[in-house]
Amino acid sequence: MFGNFIYFILVLLIYLTYQPSDETNFTAFESFALFFSLVIGFAYLTRFQFQRIERRIARGQYLHIDHRFHTTLLHQSVMTIFLFAINVYGLDLPSFLFRMALFKTIPTLLALVFLILYICYLAIVWTFAYDTYQKLYRAEISRRTYVLSNISFSIPVLLPWLCLSGIADVIHALPFKAPAEFLDTTRGQITYFLFFLVAIAIIGPLLIQKFWRCSPLENGYDRHRIDALCKRAGMEYADILYWPIFGGKMITAGVMGLIKRFRYILVTPSLLRLLEPEEVDAVIAHEIGHIKKKHLLFYLFFFVGYMLLTVVAFDLMVYTLIYVRPLYLLFDGSGLNQTTIISGFSSAVMICLFLVYFRFIFGFFMRNFERQADTYVYALFDSAQPLISTLEKIAATSGQSADRPNWHHFSIRQRIEYLLKCETDSSWITRQDKKVKKSIGVYLICLTLLGVLGYQMNIGMMGERINSRLLEKIILSEIETDPDNPELYDMLGNIYYSAKNWSGTRDAWERSLALKPDNALVLNNLAWHYATCEDHTFRDQERALSLARLAARLEQSPHILDTLAESYYVNGMYREAYEAGQQALALARDKRSYYKEQLEKFENAMPPE
Repeated sequence: MFGNFIYFILVLLIYLTYQPSDETNFTAFESFALFFSLVIGFAYLTRFQFQRIERRIARGQYLHIDHRFHTTLLHQSVMTIFLFAINVYGLDLPSFLFRMALFKTIPTLLALVFLILYICYLAIVWTFAYDTYQKLYRAEISRRTYVLSNISFSIPVLLPWLCLSGIADVIHALPFKAPAEFLDTTRGQITYFLFFLVAIAIIGPLLIQKFWRCSPLENGYDRHRIDALCKRAGMEYADILYWPIFGGKMITAGVMGLIKRFRYILVTPSLLRLLEPEEVDAVIAHEIGHIKKKHLLFYLFFFVGYMLLTVVAFDLMVYTLIYVRPLYLLFDGSGLNQTTIISGFSSAVMICLFLVYFRFIFGFFMRNFERQADTYVYALFDSAQPLISTLEKIAATSGQSADRPNWHHFSIRQRIEYLLKCETDSSWITRQDKKVKKSIGVYLICLTLLGVLGYQMNIGMMGERINSRLLEKIILSEIETDPDNPELYDMLGNIYYSAKNWSGTRDAWERSLALKPDNALVLNNLAWHYATCEDHTFRDQERALSLARLAARLEQSPHILDTLAESYYVNGMYREAYEAGQQALALARDKRSYYKEQLEKFENAMPPE
């Protein structure tokens, strides 16, 4: 089931890294015709794959049939991701819809449309998988329940993003500029994300338990026993709920919520019906272990770590595309749509990063957290035998092999074997706790280093230098295709000036003026450069005054008159500098203290009368 979380996040990454383009690979009619053809072909192929397994069951060929079923389910689910990617990148379906006014105002709605489309793809897989699932496991649930349970279990992983993105869209759609401008800055995005992450981590369980249609466990023996165990462990909670996943037929339990007001203990009806009271106690003790060992809080850090990793990786990827000349030329000379190529490359990198992070890093911690929760049973009971017998029942009733591998859990057999070792040697309990503590320590150190690198690349001086260099490369590339554009040389001069590349500043602004001599802004900037450059070898007082006078004739504004005053000043014309400074101060609406200081400087330089 947790694999479905991965599928949804992958398709979200695929969609979010796509950049709509005016140039599409097909016409709208061709794209949508191909879309419906692919859907029909996929449905037929999926039905055929599961019918092959059903025919083996009908012939009594049960050898490895469980493995074949889950392999087919995995393959068809992965195929839905490729099908979705074809819809987005091959058929450019978002490009035909994003121009609609509603979607342009609230882009999250368009993303929601495509996420619903993906849910439909998975629903096709689950619909055709149901008959095989029913014949294989003799499950007493309807096709509708099977499909809806898969959907309802997986969708909550999207709720935080939908809320995060939707609220951001609303902020941008409002007539107030300040919140939107703050949200567009790096600091604003980080602040907004962290605030939202904490908020959703706290109240998210309240929304999820309602989405799953959980209901309170009635007062009685089971509730009183669970409540007594929680009190004994010192764990507070909001409620104990029935978890109707897969019609409540699964033997499972769960706990969610960082704070007691929004913390819920979930139990399925089958768990209460099929397990002995001591076994139920062992399962609840396992869930209490997740809370006592702070696993839910660490999961929050893991998601923050992933966001930091994606920010740093995205920056590095962009810099690679720009700075690695062969790669840049490959994309630039391919003849294909550049937006689609770069967004496709970004999507591929982000997907690989996601798979590596969650499959190996996050998966490592999930498996070891589950083992640590297993061993927490010994904090409340002398033996874990009830938990061992529960795991054996789960293996027997599910029809799945006890050796079946799992990326987020150790196999049932591995869990049982570790508990059996703990039964005879309690040092295995402390070994697991130490292993988890050391692993978390290493992770937090790496997270801190990643945070520092991300800060430097986006907010610190390192980021400013890199972004400046990146922008320079982009502008130089544009100049190659449009060498007579004065605005490009103006922007290039600004970049060189910030980097204190004085020769580059002079050459860029002089080139801009040669193409457009009446540009007051460039005249002013170049005059200031010649009048005040830190490297005196690049100063030219007479040229500065000439340019400043031209700029002042074209535009009477405070900063231009201030440049004129400074140019008079460096040429020893102090009275003229004072008069121009007075004009600048009279027109100034902000930074008046600066203009007053300038005026005082010019006045002090004048000889006494």
